[in-house]
Amino acid sequence: MDASALHTPVMLERTLALLAPAIEAAAAAGRTPLVIDGTLGMGGHTEAMLAAHPTLVVAGIDRDPDAIRLAGERLARFGGRFLPVQTTYDRIDEALEAAGAEAADGILLDLGVSSLQLDAADRGFAYAKDAPLDMRMGQSGETTAATILAERSDRELSRLFKVYGDEKLADRYARAIVAARAEAPIETSAQLVDILQAATPRALANQGHPAKRVFQALRIEVNQELAILERTMPAAIDALAVGGRLVVLAYQSLEDRIVKRALQAAVASTTPRDLPVELPEHAPHLRLLVRGAELADETERAANPRSTPVRLRAAERIRPLTFTPATSPSRGEQP
Repeated sequence: MDASALHTPVMLERTLALLAPAIEAAAAAGRTPLVIDGTLGMGGHTEAMLAAHPTLVVAGIDRDPDAIRLAGERLARFGGRFLPVQTTYDRIDEALEAAGAEAADGILLDLGVSSLQLDAADRGFAYAKDAPLDMRMGQSGETTAATILAERSDRELSRLFKVYGDEKLADRYARAIVAARAEAPIETSAQLVDILQAATPRALANQGHPAKRVFQALRIEVNQELAILERTMPAAIDALAVGGRLVVLAYQSLEDRIVKRALQAAVASTTPRDLPVELPEHAPHLRLLVRGAELADETERAANPRSTPVRLRAAERIRPLTFTPATSPSRGEQP
């Protein structure tokens, strides 16, 4: 399987442009630049970065063993400049350890489900393809979409669909699922789609596929995506060298809200308002590189429909997280 033929990276040129100044500054200082690709997928972003910067090392994180294997094949020509790390992307410390580094010059997070997982017919991520209701990104752990549908009460399912899917028919769908499973286990995506379609009022049948938001909610719950992202954002900010840059691509509002909140906290001063001067230890430690969230342009949305919902946010580390003027700077930080 050719990974490059299966995957078109979202907002590739913009991502490269935002990370390039930090990579080039590290190289100009005589260091080996390090970028952590926290969501390796099939390696499209990593391949472009390695090709553009001849001394760059990229540590690529992915929990999915298939992604690690396919990306490894795609990036084999870069030798030791690519370091695969099979874990969840909140474990940035493991990527730093693999690279033998204390900090990174760039971190990229391309959130959500990958093209590999959506296109794999046997993983159950896509409602348009009949498959077992698995949805585990890492293919480990006991909780699958099928077990959630089998074990949760109608109230729990409804809340899940509302919170993680913003589904207006959450109560109706939850009751339909509980009624259907009393007759037979719900084990495949086609079964679930049939239940949801039958429960959708005829007047709403043409307002988008009824399974879209339910499948999204199940995927997020199975993989604990939002909980991991909540841990990832402070870990990523802390892992950046001074001058290092963080770029995050989010595809739905819950993800983007977590990213936005973490960046806003890092760019705000925490000096008490009644003090006449800003205390150094309370100064912002990031600066935003883009105003608000950037969208893919019309050309990219037409060529790559998966870029349509993306929201890009980016920031640069401007000082250490902890103000310690008496200590020596860590990797990549200037006194």
